[in-house]
Amino acid sequence: MIRIDEIYDNTFWAWINKHHPGCRMLFCDPFGRSDPDSVLNYGREDIHEHNYIFFFDQEPIHLDIHIPTFNHVKNLLINAHESNPDGIGYIVTSEKNSENVEKICKHYNWTPLYYFFHGWAAVDWYRGYDRSFLIAPWTERQIKKTFFSTNRIIGGKRQHRVLMLYHFQRLGLMDNWISASLVCPVENIPIADVAEHYIQHYPDIVDVINSMQLPKHFPGEDVPRMSSCWLDQFDLCAESLIYHVSETVYSGRRLHLTEKTLKPIALGMPFVVSGTVGSLEYLRSYGFKTFDSIWNESYDQEPDDIRRAEKLAELLKSINQLSEKDKQNLFEQTWPIIEHNWNHFYRGGFADVLWVELVDMLKQIKT
Repeated sequence: MIRIDEIYDNTFWAWINKHHPGCRMLFCDPFGRSDPDSVLNYGREDIHEHNYIFFFDQEPIHLDIHIPTFNHVKNLLINAHESNPDGIGYIVTSEKNSENVEKICKHYNWTPLYYFFHGWAAVDWYRGYDRSFLIAPWTERQIKKTFFSTNRIIGGKRQHRVLMLYHFQRLGLMDNWISASLVCPVENIPIADVAEHYIQHYPDIVDVINSMQLPKHFPGEDVPRMSSCWLDQFDLCAESLIYHVSETVYSGRRLHLTEKTLKPIALGMPFVVSGTVGSLEYLRSYGFKTFDSIWNESYDQEPDDIRRAEKLAELLKSINQLSEKDKQNLFEQTWPIIEHNWNHFYRGGFADVLWVELVDMLKQIKT
């Protein structure tokens, strides 16, 4: 297992120093920041650096936000008085088949590299919960709710969560375990203002959102809290058939999953994912199984963002209409998949896949 808070110093910089001592390394610190002032610049003073690697692996790339950071990296390299400031430049991201990565690599003459940063983060953050007695065995659970869904940050690049909340309210699904902010805690934007983004598709969306009783918190919470780096809400999850994952990235041609998608796996739960097209297929490429043999996962291949949300909401409604007995029977059908994913996550199989991927990525670096 990699300690995610030490991955740059103990894993990447240690490897670069050994195999490519003339290579400079840049990354963002602390975790979650991606502005120009967050960029750290490692280099060897005794060696004249000519190539460089920029690890932009924590956050998805948003061109309207991150161009200043990429320009700053270029300026740092020019100001380092390297003999060849235009040497081979690599950018390491955690998004695959990405149009944004392609654009910045073309603009800055960078070579793209990839590994699954958030996979390592989840393995580190969720370690040991399988031996904590907090997670009820799935074979002992009694299903009372159709799904569990948390929606804390609703503004900015995560406004698709408001779209799903609209469908939940419109389809009568709000009696499930759902949290939602009235005002985005990061953007400080009221949810009704965010909803206006979708008004051309759904003229009634603001009225429907305003009809919700918000904010909506889980029992025992005064406000929806940030819990990316740990598992929680064990009792509510144990009585929910499905974990609805609302990913960080929903739109655009790219594959980008975070620890959010691995949380239900670590909790021993079935899941659906609000993410970019092909998110479930992408997850399967790491050895996990999804639930296409149990219910319809065609939403994952729907290219239209609006229609993809509709299809996912319609799937949840169809399951929500089942009797409590039928929901329990459906849940029991998922047990073999839950067990496979649980073992793959907690018994090292996933980390082994991640390690092979990471080493193969490093081997692509040329001096």
